[in-house]
Amino acid sequence: MPVSTWAIAESQKLTFDDPVTALQVRIVNGTVNVVGTEEQSARLEISGVEGPPLVVTQQDGTLTVTYEDLHWKGLLKWLDRKGWHRNAVVSVVVPADCSVEVGVVGAEAVVSGIRGRTEIRGVSGDTSVVGLTGSVRGETVSGNLEAQDVTGDLRFQSVSGDLTVVDGTGTSVHAESVSGGMILDLDPSGKPTDIRLTTISGEIAIRLPHPADAKVEANTASGSLSNAFEDLRVSGQWGAKKITGTLGAGTGTLKAMTASGSIALLRRPPVEDEPHEAEPTGKVL
Repeated sequence: MPVSTWAIAESQKLTFDDPVTALQVRIVNGTVNVVGTEEQSARLEISGVEGPPLVVTQQDGTLTVTYEDLHWKGLLKWLDRKGWHRNAVVSVVVPADCSVEVGVVGAEAVVSGIRGRTEIRGVSGDTSVVGLTGSVRGETVSGNLEAQDVTGDLRFQSVSGDLTVVDGTGTSVHAESVSGGMILDLDPSGKPTDIRLTTISGEIAIRLPHPADAKVEANTASGSLSNAFEDLRVSGQWGAKKITGTLGAGTGTLKAMTASGSIALLRRPPVEDEPHEAEPTGKVL
């Protein structure tokens, strides 16, 4: 398929009728919004362009939005470039089965409704992923990642960025950080978990339903421990402490390790069996 190319230096909207199976967006400063829908066509809106033009290409099912000198493999080399006076707001609607790659330098990103693989790479700038069912990979220097209602496997690596998982129904979360914190609120619906978290000085908090299904091992060299599960044991002395034991059948895994950060294992409140009383209806002023 021939390559279609556009150079976007000002606000513009584009519609792509040819199939789009993969999306790649890389920007410096600004905002990226990616939404997956059941439509077969893709739509792109770019605004607030400052600095050099963005280059849009479509070839063999891949739609790419980036700068001519900003490449996926060299993204982290932009750490000291201070943005070079660039800015853009990029909004893309693509078929939900697309694979998505988003690279940001100082920009914020939101990816929602995607069923394909999603990969996030960033120097700085926060990213939110919402309602994704495919696997998610995140790699940042200082950017934070928030994952809400994500059901696929989640992998995250960062130097100082935080990971927050809200209403996570997926069973697999692997995260590594130097000083970033990790807060996980999980409800894997009774399935065995595969949680592996490592940080040097960041704090870790994990909230699980009861009963959960995991063999637990949580260690901190000098931080504090908090445990809300009777089936688990807290032990240790001379600063080093650990939580060990088995939740449920113990077929899953929960490993958390930090050198100087604290670790908290929390219980989700039980789901109420009785439905809530109907709220009075009326006009909202």
